[in-house]
Amino acid sequence: MSNTTNILAFAASNSRSSINKMLVTHAAHVLKDEINTDAQVTVLDLNDFEMPIYSVDREAESGIPEQATAFYEAIGQADVLLISYAEYNGSYTSAFKNIFDWCSRISMKVFQEKPTVVLSTSPGKNGGAGVMKTALEAAPYFGADIHGSLAIGSFNDVFDKDTAQLTDPAIASALRVQLKLLS
Repeated sequence: MSNTTNILAFAASNSRSSINKMLVTHAAHVLKDEINTDAQVTVLDLNDFEMPIYSVDREAESGIPEQATAFYEAIGQADVLLISYAEYNGSYTSAFKNIFDWCSRISMKVFQEKPTVVLSTSPGKNGGAGVMKTALEAAPYFGADIHGSLAIGSFNDVFDKDTAQLTDPAIASALRVQLKLLS
C-alpha cells in the first residue's frame, strides 16, 4: 500500500453498541498502526445514512437519497475497505441492506473494485458464519475485490471493550494475517 492509503471501515450494523463496529474499528487501527502507518482511517456509522426503505416507486418519485450518494462516494474515495458484517437471522442487517440497495441503484458495483477484507463477529461461537458466507459469495459480484476474511466467534470472550483490543493471541494474529493481504 502507498503512503496515502485511505482506509474506509464500517460495520454493517446500526446498533450503537455494535460489536462488529468495535471489531472493524480495531482492525482499521491495527492496519494503520502496524501495517501502513501513513494511512488515514475513516470509520462510518450506518446511523449517519438512515433513509427510507428502498422501493422502485420511492426511487421514481423522489430519486436517490443524498445519504446513499454520500455512502457510495465514501467508498469511491477509499483505497481499501474493511467491512464487518453483523448477522441478523442468518443474513445482513436491514439497515445495511437498505443502504446497499439504494447504492446499487447508483451502480451495481457498489464496492467499486476496492481491495476488501471482510470480517464478522457475534457473541456466539459461529462468529456470524451465515452472513460471512453470504457476503463472500455476493460481494465480488457487487465489485468487492476480496483479499481476506475472518469470522470471530464468542466476541465478548476474546475482545476487551475497555482497551478495544483482541485478547486472544491466536485471533489477533489471524486478524493481522488477513489485514496484511491488503498490502
